[in-house]
Amino acid sequence: MILGIETSCDETAAAVLFSPRGDRTPKLLSNVIYSQAKIHRKTGGVVPEIAARAHIEQIIPTIAEALRSARVSLAEIDGIAVTAGPGLLTSLMVGVDTAKTLAMVLHKPIVAVNHMEAHAYSTLIEIPPKKTKLLFPALALTVSGGHTELLLISGWLKHKKIGQTLDDAAGECFDKVAKLLSLPYPGGPALARLAERGRATIAFPRPMISSGNFNFSFSGLKTAVLYYLRSEGSKIKNKRFRARVAASVQEAIVDVLVAKTIAAALKHRVKNILLGGGVAANHLLRQKLKAESYKLKSNFLAAQPEYCTDNAAMIAYAGWLHMQRGDYTPIKKVRANADWEL
Repeated sequence: MILGIETSCDETAAAVLFSPRGDRTPKLLSNVIYSQAKIHRKTGGVVPEIAARAHIEQIIPTIAEALRSARVSLAEIDGIAVTAGPGLLTSLMVGVDTAKTLAMVLHKPIVAVNHMEAHAYSTLIEIPPKKTKLLFPALALTVSGGHTELLLISGWLKHKKIGQTLDDAAGECFDKVAKLLSLPYPGGPALARLAERGRATIAFPRPMISSGNFNFSFSGLKTAVLYYLRSEGSKIKNKRFRARVAASVQEAIVDVLVAKTIAAALKHRVKNILLGGGVAANHLLRQKLKAESYKLKSNFLAAQPEYCTDNAAMIAYAGWLHMQRGDYTPIKKVRANADWEL
């Protein structure tokens, strides 16, 4: 029985995962998320200090709700998995300190989980182990507000980063463009909804799409959109114009993500392509990557929408994978690490 805790940014989350003895199929018993979206809407973005205070207020009630929903008590928990990084340092500290306190009081083992590793494996939470025998090698595209990475996975918890963003992440580009269009927070989903009402008729750049490697760059696209909007002046107030901009930006980002992922999949001859992270909820990205994966005869697995945004279910699952191997973290070494690289 594993308690997962997640506080890397602006969601306070807790989940309970149960793995019956002799059965390698874990079952998610609860997955509770408290979102701070309303709080940060006032400032149009996450303010670290405010996020940390909200985590402090909500962490215990969220854990209590996860336990109640799972119909288990703290005494029944066998281990604790907590996000230790990457993320906002002050937010991470709330979850880490809470998890360490529970581990010490309950005398339970603890696992420090890398947030991006959890996103990569979130695609497999509900996949029965029998269907994962031919899973590897696999390629995971993890796309969020702070990271855009390609991981080559040769086996369970055996992965190598083969590509990453050199500047802005894809999710950050979505959010920044949404802000330029005066869309409400959170910007990424708002921009995607607006894009559904427009046509991608504006030829925005596709940065590094033909670079010959698997790295990404989205700062140039963001700047190109800024200059374009300045040049069009008052048109930005027109709803149809704004929808065209949103659709064109979304298509540019998706084209780069798909092209890089498929190129990497071809080179490494992967059997499965995995998609996780907040941006993985984007309908166009899922649609295009699925279509291109099938052309390669590679299986495509995308995280369920509830596991795309930050959540504790993926933390509990990643923790379970580590516990299966006996990879526990000494309590003294469990520390919040804002820059924890895979």
